[in-house]
Amino acid sequence: MGVEVPEEDITASECLNSEQQHVYDAVLEKVLENKSGSFFIDGPGGTGKTFLYKAILATLRSRNLVALATASLGVAASILPAGRTAHSRFKLPLGTSEMNTCSVNKQSGLGSLLRTTRLIIWDEAPMTRKQHIEALEKMLRDITDVDVTFGGKVVILGGDFRQVLPVVRKGTREEQVRSSLVYSYLWPSLTKFQLIENMRARLDPAFSDYVLKVGNGMPPNTVNEMIKIPTCMLIPYVDDKFSLDRLIEDVFHNIHDFSQNISSMMKRAILTPKNDFVDEINTLLIHRFPGEEQRYYSFDETTDSSEQSVMEDFLNNLTPNGLPPHELLLKKNCPIMLLRNINPSEGLCNGTRLICRAFDKNIIDAEIAVGQREKSVHS
Repeated sequence: MGVEVPEEDITASECLNSEQQHVYDAVLEKVLENKSGSFFIDGPGGTGKTFLYKAILATLRSRNLVALATASLGVAASILPAGRTAHSRFKLPLGTSEMNTCSVNKQSGLGSLLRTTRLIIWDEAPMTRKQHIEALEKMLRDITDVDVTFGGKVVILGGDFRQVLPVVRKGTREEQVRSSLVYSYLWPSLTKFQLIENMRARLDPAFSDYVLKVGNGMPPNTVNEMIKIPTCMLIPYVDDKFSLDRLIEDVFHNIHDFSQNISSMMKRAILTPKNDFVDEINTLLIHRFPGEEQRYYSFDETTDSSEQSVMEDFLNNLTPNGLPPHELLLKKNCPIMLLRNINPSEGLCNGTRLICRAFDKNIIDAEIAVGQREKSVHS
């Protein structure tokens, strides 16, 4: 399987911390000795799970061994070398009944690929249903004719249960996540590793410790399911305009400099609870962004053409989930996000972040800004 191995991924194995090194050694021991093994890597965001995956994949692929990288989400898959969504790679069913099976034939090309595969990585595994992972496990037993866990393959499941939102309903947290991986019959057979050291916040250990305690629901940061935010992290409310301006300034500083420092801009974001606030903040930011505005308008059409003149203004006021606003304001070098799966194998999937490079009447020329395909694909 011809997958280009970046030099930085090959040397990544020399930069692992002690926690990552422990996982790296355990996985490679199983793969290189051609033994079966199943692992779960539990780590909050920033602990270097993706960095570890890349190091493992590079080591194996540089030795001409087949290693498959998958993820539950398209965005997570796009930052893995030759990554694919688990549904796409393993032909997983859309439903979640107990009788679900993967649509993989033993004589197919995919079946042959899976038989020669030495390692499978499934990132963001807690984001999927337990039936999907069980379907993969049963399929691997079937195509390999080996009646052991995952058909004797080495499988890494990774993710962070702290990032799995509970279903809004009555019942305990345990009842709310009953369908997740932790309740699968496979859970006891997995060797568990924990990554705790936050590699993104090494220069701010207090913040790293705070995030970890909040994720674990530990007091005094979390009391009666309410999160206490330290005063030093708060912006005092004066009025809507002043406080929002202060927030934008604290997050983005001098926004005029971002067109010369794209990587810094892509690491900054403002999160809001409602889409209306997103549109409001986006409008403020794009007006402050340097350059000339480019306006794009949606084409809303009623089913009954006779209602077009009456309903057009109403339709233009709607912004359904997964669609941009009626009036989209953009500038050169501003960031945008893809809302549809155009070509996941080339890194163009729902949630991919891009940078606007040029505009035409009905075309936006954009460049992938993150992941393995960074600066290599235009759409």
